Amino acid sequence: MHEPLLTIRDLKKSFGRTEVLKSIDLDVGRGEVVAVIGPSGSGKTTLLRCINFLETYDGGSVRIDGAEVGYTEGRKRRGERALARMRAETGMVFQSFNLFPHLTAAQNVMLGLTKVRRKTKAEAREIAGHWLGRVGLGHKAEALPSELSGGQQQRVGIARAVAMEPKILLLDEITSALDPELVGEVLEVVRGLAAEGMTMLMVTHEIAFARDASSRIVFMADGTIAAEGPPVELIASAEANPRLFSFLARFRASHF
Repeated sequence: MHEPLLTIRDLKKSFGRTEVLKSIDLDVGRGEVVAVIGPSGSGKTTLLRCINFLETYDGGSVRIDGAEVGYTEGRKRRGERALARMRAETGMVFQSFNLFPHLTAAQNVMLGLTKVRRKTKAEAREIAGHWLGRVGLGHKAEALPSELSGGQQQRVGIARAVAMEPKILLLDEITSALDPELVGEVLEVVRGLAAEGMTMLMVTHEIAFARDASSRIVFMADGTIAAEGPPVELIASAEANPRLFSFLARFRASHF
């Protein structure tokens, strides 16, 4: 285990009477790529949203580099400016692309750089150009989202997130809204970031990709972490965990 960058302890979250997260404990080390898998409704997306405080959490602790994300000491909610700075440390890429339709690809990437990182427009444009080039879209910098394919829009979303130089990148089912032929181009970008040491926590149903690209797989079920470990070890021991074995069985016909 690398030095922990993200530390989660006893995390709890409920929506009404429904307990979505039940005492989650999880560490993610610097440079580690952790894939979160599990059936729908197991709390995977809620976990990511609590990490960057898009959802408040009812109990427990979420710390990045030792700093509590959503609260100050004494459980007082951080102000919006402080929250914006904290969220900038946790770049998030969503299922839907969430690009501003009236802004070009470059302007979408630049927005957080100028508003949150306080970069000049010239600095922001240079950074945006660099990252759009890195995701293979340097030639689409002036294109509007409506002029891009779904895969291209998602790559802009990734460029926007990593341009902010986050300490950890949170990926929430980033290929689920894509046509199958576009999935590969997005996963290749993620694979490249992983190879360069980007710390990532990714919720995915691309099980083969999770096996090949992550250093650890976390299996969530019913709001808990039901199993975790290095991909090969987790798969090899799946029969000892009926819930995990049942979940993985549906993917065995598709190269898993």
